[in-house]
Amino acid sequence: MIAKMSELLAECTKKGCAVGAFNFSTLEYGRAAIEAAEETGLPFILQHAPAHEKYVPFDMAAPIMLQLAKEAKVPVAVHLDHGTDFDLCKHALDLGFTSVMIDSSALPFEENAAIAAEVVKEAKKRGADVEAELGSMPHNFNGELGEYSPEDFYTRSEEAAKYLELTGVDALAISFGTVHGVYKAKPTLALDVIERVSKATGGLPLVMHGGSGLSDDDFRNAISKGIRKINYYTYGALAGGKAVCEIVKEKGASLQIHDVAVAATKAIREDLVNVMKLFSMEG
Repeated sequence: MIAKMSELLAECTKKGCAVGAFNFSTLEYGRAAIEAAEETGLPFILQHAPAHEKYVPFDMAAPIMLQLAKEAKVPVAVHLDHGTDFDLCKHALDLGFTSVMIDSSALPFEENAAIAAEVVKEAKKRGADVEAELGSMPHNFNGELGEYSPEDFYTRSEEAAKYLELTGVDALAISFGTVHGVYKAKPTLALDVIERVSKATGGLPLVMHGGSGLSDDDFRNAISKGIRKINYYTYGALAGGKAVCEIVKEKGASLQIHDVAVAATKAIREDLVNVMKLFSMEG
């Protein structure tokens, strides 16, 4: 069933847990997420990011995502991840997405807030929700990130409070030590940043991007401080890739393409089942 992001986040706030947000980069990843959610009985957010446009174009992915969410036996919010500008966010809303993320975090504070406020205004016309980002999240997709000081990227609590006042966003992605993509070394999280931003914004649901490479305890600690939505993609994709490598070795020249899809879906689903249970703070 299709749900709103804000409804899922409100429930997480009440329970002290987080909801997983998984990217629809292929049909296999999308189906795996649905199957994992139905197996665990847990809701989640199915999202599409412009970074995956080369794998499945947004206009092709959107109706499939909405249909998968509609038919799911658990609540599923359909979300645009890292919307690059107002027009893309509006397009996602026009297609029926229940929430969008406007990522103008690379811009100066006032410009970032102004764009987010416009997206919020447009979204509220449709009863949809908005996530934005404040602070800068380093990218390390191909190991290109060299020496840097994490503190330079952290979200400042006083700016977060002002940003919420100016925009009225429903969720805020913050920077506290994570990095998008694959890590060369274990990241160090500044949990006090989460705590300060949460307090300054009156408990606004906070979002973690770049969660790859973290331990289970890292996730639990971040959730305990106020993280309510966690974007998770890379390690699920790696699990699917590993399964494909294994079936190629097993079947060789007799391998058929549907065998690849089935193997990848199964492996991603198994990974996401564990992740969803972790984010729900089971145990």
